Amino acid sequence: MSIEHLVTSGVFSLDGQDFDVDNNVWIVGDASEALVVDAAHDADAIAAAVGDRRLVGIVCTHGHNDHINAAAALAERFGAPVHLHPQDRMLWDVVYPERAPDRELADGEVFKVAGTELRVVHTPGHAPGAVCLYAPDLDVLFSGDTLFRGGPGATGRSFSSFPVILDSIRDRLLTLPDGTRVLTGHGDETTIGAEARDYDAWVARGH
Repeated sequence: MSIEHLVTSGVFSLDGQDFDVDNNVWIVGDASEALVVDAAHDADAIAAAVGDRRLVGIVCTHGHNDHINAAAALAERFGAPVHLHPQDRMLWDVVYPERAPDRELADGEVFKVAGTELRVVHTPGHAPGAVCLYAPDLDVLFSGDTLFRGGPGATGRSFSSFPVILDSIRDRLLTLPDGTRVLTGHGDETTIGAEARDYDAWVARGH
């Protein structure tokens, strides 16, 4: 069982603005099968990392274009389903107006890959349909853009809410063991314990 990490680069577009971004792509699996968390920017690079393994699915932590823009090409190449929470469908449709996600994510849903379970945790705020994936046997949380090293994901754009993301983090994530590794959608990893210490400071700063 392994967690592989790719960094892919491209453009994040929302509210008429474009930003150059580096995204973390996570591949969970073993020698025979794999699950991709956030197919960002470069389907060829992700496909090369998956190799000849069976791709059991592509999980989108939310619908922002930089997290989904390689999902369709990757899905077609491997015949794997793309999973997205239905509350982010309006974001998906901007990128893929003629192709729906294959399956809808639901809070509490469990994915199984290489003998390991990953549980979907709905964490709205950065986007209405934002989710994290928690793998208790690995002590790992794939947090998408909900929780970063140093604070919550950005909430100053359409479909986002700072009070909502604070509630999601407090009620759904900071309840996990302090030693849980947090593997983020951008930037460096952190732990639940490290971020929990600063929660009150995030509330006070108001963003």
